[in-house]
Amino acid sequence: MNRSAARDQIEQNRRSRQNRAPSPEQVKASAQAVVTSAGLSCRVTEATLLGKTDDDNDLYEVACDGGVGYLLQSSTPPQTFDCLILANQAERARAQGGEVPAGSTCALPANQNGLIVLAGYARQAGVPCTVDAGKVVGKTAAGNVVYEVGCPGADGYHIEQAAQGWAKTDCLEVMSTNLTCEFTTVEEQVAGFKALLPGTDIDDCDAQRIQLLGQNDNGRFIEVKCASNDGYVARIKDNAIGQIYPCALAVRIGGGCTMTPIAAGTAEQQ
Repeated sequence: MNRSAARDQIEQNRRSRQNRAPSPEQVKASAQAVVTSAGLSCRVTEATLLGKTDDDNDLYEVACDGGVGYLLQSSTPPQTFDCLILANQAERARAQGGEVPAGSTCALPANQNGLIVLAGYARQAGVPCTVDAGKVVGKTAAGNVVYEVGCPGADGYHIEQAAQGWAKTDCLEVMSTNLTCEFTTVEEQVAGFKALLPGTDIDDCDAQRIQLLGQNDNGRFIEVKCASNDGYVARIKDNAIGQIYPCALAVRIGGGCTMTPIAAGTAEQQ
């Protein structure tokens, strides 16, 4: 083989190597490098090379050991897209009659684990239940992602991961700020309150609804509407009922009762 033919063969081999698809092991290693460069806490268990972006960066989907997966771009710095957030965005788009572009959500079977991931987040946030439902709610002004989780037979929570760690807010408080909880029913909220009634002055109240009127260092002030149409405000601290106020005497607590009608003039007489 003359030199010209050898050079041609070398060039042909180089092109062949360039065109040859990387092995799964190579894809996984390359994806892990992108994950590490992005500063994500993720040990890649599976990765797929989806292609290249218009600016010639590799696009990967990765599954992470025990956590949420990502779509990744090998740009500088790397761009990362949380699979849970992508799924939520797609669900909202479909609900509004929109289309979800191909490749804009995670497809690996290992990434269809949203509830498992959310249950893990809930444990880290100190949620005292076995989570049976969950979703992404949105982001705070500080850019922290907020999730909702539901609890079987009990009040659910909004949880948020801030720089200093996880924080949780029960749905009773969430709903007092005019936000909603999709996975918590009235009955589930009332169940927790009913458990505190035995031995109190209103232990004969068949609680139908409750709402949070306010809270301070002395506890939480919760309005309860009974099946008899009587209403009260109970001060709760350390998971126990303290003072109890009939609604007619509670007009200055958090704006007063709104679920129980008060006879005209009754409040003014107090």
